[in-house]
Amino acid sequence: MRIATWNVNSVNARLETVLRWFEEAAPDVACLQEIKCVDEKFPAEAFERLGYNVAVHGQKSYNGVAILSKTPLEDVRKGLPGDDSDEQARYLEAVISGPTPVRVASIYLPNGNPVDTEKFPYKLNWMARLNAHARDLLAYEEPLALVGDYNVIPEPRDAAHPENWVGDALFQPQTREAFRALKWLGLTEAFMAVDGAPESYTFWDYQAGAWQRNNGIRIDHALLSPQAADLLRACVIHKDVRGWEKPSDHVPLVIELDL
Repeated sequence: MRIATWNVNSVNARLETVLRWFEEAAPDVACLQEIKCVDEKFPAEAFERLGYNVAVHGQKSYNGVAILSKTPLEDVRKGLPGDDSDEQARYLEAVISGPTPVRVASIYLPNGNPVDTEKFPYKLNWMARLNAHARDLLAYEEPLALVGDYNVIPEPRDAAHPENWVGDALFQPQTREAFRALKWLGLTEAFMAVDGAPESYTFWDYQAGAWQRNNGIRIDHALLSPQAADLLRACVIHKDVRGWEKPSDHVPLVIELDL
């Protein structure tokens, strides 16, 4: 089973590019972030024609997440528990049906910038809620993949120029500590487990020739429960997609589980 995560930076604005990748890569499951549309405006029919079942947790003009699966989606949860007042569409969870069901979450973790505003405490609180929910999910002792745009640069090696990110919410000590705390629950970071090659990035800004200079950062991650990590066979960053016409500033990350 190949599970992809991709921040598409507006699914409708980049639909042709997104569909091209789906036709070429044909993932079994895909978790999309920053779809930037309400549920009714998500182009579900285009993906259904490719054989996907669709679950969407959208928001007008901002945020929004989706899960697409070639097998039916069960036990769908919209929104991250822990704060009933949170109206931002950043979390969607479902069980992928099959001989060995896999629970998957599409995560669009808050950016948190600027750090001297309420946005940074919101980011840290969201990460604390994710930690609490992940702890509950791990108690099921089932294959679990928490994938998405985490907006976290885990280590200096995960940025081409880490010195440029010192004041950024993605690279703050508290942010990185919260990400480590997630992994300490017993989650395995897929890319580091099977690849970990230097200069492996998932995001390049549209400005200042970042893509052409490979001035990127690695902020899209897949965290796996022990039951999923035991099945992990590969984790690949589809870097070439960033060079396509009308690309997202992120590229797909695809993990392969032996299912």
